[in-house]
Amino acid sequence: MTMATLEELKSKIENLNKQHHIEVLKILKKNNGVTLNENKSGVYVNLSLLPEQSITDIFNYVKYIEEQEAALSSLETQKLDFKNTFFNEKESKE
Repeated sequence: MTMATLEELKSKIENLNKQHHIEVLKILKKNNGVTLNENKSGVYVNLSLLPEQSITDIFNYVKYIEEQEAALSSLETQKLDFKNTFFNEKESKE
């Protein structure tokens, strides 16, 4: 992968919440050749040294998260629209 792709992946990972960070670490843990550097500020990984399969797995996981969040956002918007329509009609009948 190119450096630009790795930078984009890094940015996306940094913006994830703690639970997703743990899942990314689990993906990295599957590969014994991955070196993780941990201190009191967190865990650091040099993405440019990761095996291609690990990067692909992380990329797919991040893509999955983005798709799920988009679907949830769409459903929440639709739910809000239904709620507003239903309650507005109910109030106008009274």
